[in-house]
Amino acid sequence: MGPTCLARSKVYVEKLFPPGSKLILETMAYVGLMFHLFILGVQVDATMLKKAGRSAALIGTTGFALPHALGGLAFMVVPNLVMVEDTLRRSLPFITALNSMTTFPVITSLLSDLNILNSELGRLAASTCMVSDFWSYFIGMAMTTIGISMRDSQLMSLWSISWFIGFVLIVVLIIRPLILWMANQIPEGQSMKEAHFLAILVIVMVCAFCSEIFGQHIGLGAFVVGVVIPDGPPFGSALVNKLDVLTTGLLLPIKMVIGGLRVNLNTLRTSSVMIIELFIILGYIGKFTGTLVSALYCNVPVCDAFLLSLLMCCKGFIEVAVYYSWSEDGIVDNQAYALMLITMLIVTGVARPLVGHMYDPSRKYMAQSRRTILQSGIHDVELRMLVCIHNEDNVPTIINLLEASKPTRHHPVSVFVLNLMELRGRSAAILEPHFKRGKITPQLSRSDRIVKAFNYFVQHNLGCVQVQHFTAMAPYASMHDDICMLAVDKNVTIVIVPFHKQWTIDGTVGAIFPTIRTVNQNVIKKAPCSVGILVDRGQISDTWSVLTGKALFRVALLFLGGPDDREALAYSTRMADHPSITLTVVWIKLCADNDFSDEIDDETLLDADFMNDFKTRAMGNERVIYVEKTVKDGVGTTRVIHSMEDSFDLFIVGRYHEPESPLISGLTEWSDCPELGEIGDILASSDFQFSVLVVQQQPPDVASLGHSFHSTKV
Repeated sequence: MGPTCLARSKVYVEKLFPPGSKLILETMAYVGLMFHLFILGVQVDATMLKKAGRSAALIGTTGFALPHALGGLAFMVVPNLVMVEDTLRRSLPFITALNSMTTFPVITSLLSDLNILNSELGRLAASTCMVSDFWSYFIGMAMTTIGISMRDSQLMSLWSISWFIGFVLIVVLIIRPLILWMANQIPEGQSMKEAHFLAILVIVMVCAFCSEIFGQHIGLGAFVVGVVIPDGPPFGSALVNKLDVLTTGLLLPIKMVIGGLRVNLNTLRTSSVMIIELFIILGYIGKFTGTLVSALYCNVPVCDAFLLSLLMCCKGFIEVAVYYSWSEDGIVDNQAYALMLITMLIVTGVARPLVGHMYDPSRKYMAQSRRTILQSGIHDVELRMLVCIHNEDNVPTIINLLEASKPTRHHPVSVFVLNLMELRGRSAAILEPHFKRGKITPQLSRSDRIVKAFNYFVQHNLGCVQVQHFTAMAPYASMHDDICMLAVDKNVTIVIVPFHKQWTIDGTVGAIFPTIRTVNQNVIKKAPCSVGILVDRGQISDTWSVLTGKALFRVALLFLGGPDDREALAYSTRMADHPSITLTVVWIKLCADNDFSDEIDDETLLDADFMNDFKTRAMGNERVIYVEKTVKDGVGTTRVIHSMEDSFDLFIVGRYHEPESPLISGLTEWSDCPELGEIGDILASSDFQFSVLVVQQQPPDVASLGHSFHSTKV
């Protein structure tokens, strides 16, 4: 659309861009850029700079410094070898500075698009980029000031930087306390008032205007205001929700179009192109090499170091905005602007898909040996459980389940509670112990209430239970990475995740969360240990808490055979010794006249051996009941389940069963939730009012033989 091609036609220009239209587009583009940079500032956690470790500080600093060093060396050598125009010579340091930039918002947006924001590589890239961005802002301000002195006078540049420092102090000392006071006026759980929203918009526009007056970019003032606003609710997430669609979906693309319209490849001259491209390429080489060498020095794996170097070379809309601004101000000419933009598109266009193809965060934890309750022993060692909490409604039934696991001094239980929150109103993911969280927000006060509930559970089992709390804030698309990595780090035996449906008091489905379902499906496929999906109907069944011991908690185990059912039986065996629990084990077998009943394979022998061992252990325990049921097909299995519906508070069942088994024949066609398996899906239907725990033990490649996660039913 620019002068390189279509805009060479006067008819085209007059029709598409009549007089005055470009000015309107540029105004809209600047407004969009201003508010988008404000949103990015809101999402930035400034404390990340203090939290960045030595590795991130070294990698970020080296990756920023080496391009400058190479550019400075070339600046001293090249003019002595070839003839360089004075205008081009003055712009070469700015070209070097621009190509050494790696902006934090661009990289975190890229990491989020690749679903690796909360991976090891993503966290290292975010911290490294924060350090590099810290240097970029200082150099960028310095270069802008130098550009003003070149264009106007040294006194004007000194006035610009002095006034901007004063502006930043006003934002920090006056505007930030005002915004914090407004945030404190919002009651917990309520959204931001429209008056507060409009007041903040006015503050942003005034500060952006002041930034422009002081000689800096209009977006810098808006970004500074965004940084001083607390990320997350009540202000951070609300501002992002209200402004993101308008700015990102409409106004910011206009800015990118305006930037592209300025590119004119017809004005390129061979001699200048070679010199400019040399400095641009040296900048990318310096960025890549500096990041790679320092990452290897910090013991980052070779593949991760290579991909991190590629990520640090990626650029986005902020760089385009800076290119355009400096081109308008005459700091760099149109040739340099066009070449920097084209090179940026090529490098980023190659690096992004390459990183997406080469990096899979699940490889690290899927390569681990899968830990199960069967492998660790039923009674002989500590049971290590990771329980995931999406909201406070998950807590009572999960605590009931933990108490039912019968922790004792000789057979303790270690519980790792992971409070999962969607990443909203901030750009960087979080996974850290709860006690490290800072200022109290509604989300964190929710975490505190969850902590108190589990503390009561610990006090009730003093010396038998250890509980550690963690908080994770991540996009739902990659939230399973936090769950799986924590399971690896803590040597967890089983992960408990809540089901994605919630029931109302009358037994109907009240809420469905497709995002939580996606998390569960990813955990099922990639977890390094056993997984239990907990279907919570505690509120509608109105059962007594196991902690109170005022009534028996009735547990039933359905055993059809296979590794998952054996894992479920191993977990249920721990419940058999609890004085407030009755355990009923129902082994559903084929009738003797069935064609498959005479087939005996290794799995059948393992099932029989394990069941015999269970009966031996439970001998003499009046609270344990063993029942065998014989059926002909899946219909008979369903009838057995329906005959038990009013007798139990919790059903436990394995997820995977051989699809050719007559015990589940005809059930696969009606499965709404394949992640629960055929039997689990029946138990989770709205016809019943008991809670369900579906256990998976087997490796994912076995599970994939009989199940697919592409069901569109909910």
